[in-house]
Amino acid sequence: MAKDSVSAMIVIQNALLASAMSKRVGNHLCVHGLSVSDYLVMHYLNGSPHGAVPRIELAEHLGMSASGVTRMIAPMERNNIIEKEANPRDARQSLVRLSETGRQLFKDAHKSFEYIAEEMVKHLSENQRMRLIELMSRMM
Repeated sequence: MAKDSVSAMIVIQNALLASAMSKRVGNHLCVHGLSVSDYLVMHYLNGSPHGAVPRIELAEHLGMSASGVTRMIAPMERNNIIEKEANPRDARQSLVRLSETGRQLFKDAHKSFEYIAEEMVKHLSENQRMRLIELMSRMM
């Protein structure tokens, strides 16, 4: 049996960590009726300088296809969490933004997210947290 390289071990450990983190975060977000993917969409839209973004931009941020994002956000549109609007620069493409309901839901869910995020990294010093962010950014 072949021994895994350090590079392979990093990728394996990262995948396992991502799965475990997603499960823990998801358990806290479900009280708001949200999945981790829903939260990531809302987080990106909330942080957008213009408040509305093309679906393709959202897809690129999430590492998904445009059609995958369209399928993912369809229930969010039906539940009035996000809304579509015409793109003034390109009539062929609509923009998506958080609705008023979505902004309030995000505000509430963000508190839960911050709580579980802090719980998950509480054993790391501030310096270790910053270093981890730096290292992960280099991998992307």
